[in-house]
Amino acid sequence: MKHRQQPPALELRGLTKRFDRPAVDALDLVIRPGEFYALLGPNGAGKTTTLRMVAGLLRPDAGSVSVLGIDALSDPVAAKQIMAWVSDEPMIYDKLTPLEYLEFVAGLWGVDPAIAEPSARELLVSLGLEPHLHQRCEGFSKGMRQKVALAGALVHDPRLIILDEPLTGLDAVAARHVKGLLQERVRSGCTVIMTTHILEVAERMADRIGVIASGRLVAEGTLAELRQQNGSSDTSLEDMFIALVEAETEAA
Repeated sequence: MKHRQQPPALELRGLTKRFDRPAVDALDLVIRPGEFYALLGPNGAGKTTTLRMVAGLLRPDAGSVSVLGIDALSDPVAAKQIMAWVSDEPMIYDKLTPLEYLEFVAGLWGVDPAIAEPSARELLVSLGLEPHLHQRCEGFSKGMRQKVALAGALVHDPRLIILDEPLTGLDAVAARHVKGLLQERVRSGCTVIMTTHILEVAERMADRIGVIASGRLVAEGTLAELRQQNGSSDTSLEDMFIALVEAETEAA
């Protein structure tokens, strides 16, 4: 019996969004199941706009979004059930404790409370929040809030995790917790797509890296492939990134 090939975790075709100018310009992107993919680009390159369209928060002007074979534009509810979105500005309820917040979110997803409660506790403990499980979120630092928001996004066990600058404002210990949790999810077959300004994180964690400039994908590949395209085996990601973005800016 032939095995059906798994559809891409994320497939974008001709994705376009204009504001006063094209923010995302007929973008094609394919991300494989179980891949850790870093999307890099300067401010204003279209990274967040792209991810917001994937997450269903922004309607594209043109193009298609497919999440594990589901058309996310015609069936947004089904697509949202298998993905998670974590923005760089954590949105949580200040009057709730982390455990209460996760149980609330799990309830919205219809997760069985018998599964949700131990899963919520485990997620929060893995992020180093064990001492704060029963404290209200209102006094939390940005880093702690970011971790609660991440745990809330993962409580329904999504297959595609979309993160916009998830390490902003985290200290080294918190960042390590978040990176560990994401790597664990990828090992279990999840797909992670993340934007980051911290190039060293992309270099160390990503299976593949895409560089976006002026709303278009200007380079893509493993670190080794990007170096090969750049004609040098020891170029740092930072140097390649700057060269690619400058070349695109000059061409524009």
